[in-house]
Amino acid sequence: MPITQLECFRATVAHQPHDGFLFYADFTPDLERRLRERYGLGSDDSLQRHLGMYTPHNVAPLPPAGPLPRPEFERYFEGVERPPGAFINELGVLEVPGSLYHFTRYVSPLRNAQRFDELKGFPFRSVEGYTTTHMAGEVEDAHRHGRVACCWVGHMYEDAWQIRGYEPFLMDMRLRPEWCEYILDRISERNLAVATAAARAGVDLITTGDDVANQQRLMFAPADWRRFMKPRWAAVYAAARAIKPDLEIWYHSDGNIEAIIPELIEIGVTILNPVQPECLDPFEVKRRYGDRLVIDGALGTQTTMPFGTPGQVRETIRRYARTLGADGAYIISPTHVLEPEVPIENIEAFVETAREFGELV
Repeated sequence: MPITQLECFRATVAHQPHDGFLFYADFTPDLERRLRERYGLGSDDSLQRHLGMYTPHNVAPLPPAGPLPRPEFERYFEGVERPPGAFINELGVLEVPGSLYHFTRYVSPLRNAQRFDELKGFPFRSVEGYTTTHMAGEVEDAHRHGRVACCWVGHMYEDAWQIRGYEPFLMDMRLRPEWCEYILDRISERNLAVATAAARAGVDLITTGDDVANQQRLMFAPADWRRFMKPRWAAVYAAARAIKPDLEIWYHSDGNIEAIIPELIEIGVTILNPVQPECLDPFEVKRRYGDRLVIDGALGTQTTMPFGTPGQVRETIRRYARTLGADGAYIISPTHVLEPEVPIENIEAFVETAREFGELV
């Protein structure tokens, strides 16, 4: 008998074996276009729902009625060439089209800052004045329809380096740590406001994360993560959990983050994404931490999905379901957005195999 996504989610985070697995994937624009054409879907149709994928409902604070004045970011990019397609995003970062079709190059607004006052004058994102009164109703409606309610809280480190500049931020960690701390504090203020609003609304989980690792190791010393990122995420998680103790916390980082997994668990993370098999062993992660973590991911987007056969995709998913999902605590997903080179036949093998374990409604 089919179960709802909400019932499946609750069994998953409780580490209870159950019928069916939550599964999902995201697609780059051209691949999504080809899939929509294949299935005859219109622009208003949900591709993920058509394929039976996990589709949690995201709730978020909303700006007040009427236009908000946009922060003045233009002055940070005087003299910077802006080719067609360049734009300033909500962080105040200029995104310039890159050499591959959907990638962009970042130009950071504080890249040339020389004085602390320049940081203090920057218009960091805020949800001050936003309304949250709608959020509880959206959660209740999602639950009535058997869906999971979540809230995307945001990044910390990623936003910080994008605003300051990648190399300048890493240099600041050594030469001017108070600059890093100021930027991170301003970002974490917003994250804290969003996370606590979500907890008050009764969401099932908050989604968070930072890409803090490359293929082999962290991008910086673990001690730097402990100084700059860990306490700020810990404060956000603790404040949200103080309001809703059973709140699940999802954390994303690409790369090999094995060095900090125990500390992520310590500060409250319960769902870890994406556990890249090219970077760390998902079976070892399961063996060491599986009683405290749900693994979300592990299906390689650098290997299996683009370069495997449909048969290899099926075999990998079945093996993961038997091992990573033996206690029910596994969500089947590729480790990143699927790029254009992924064969549609592999996507269909992914969907068909994930649905072998039980249908969700």
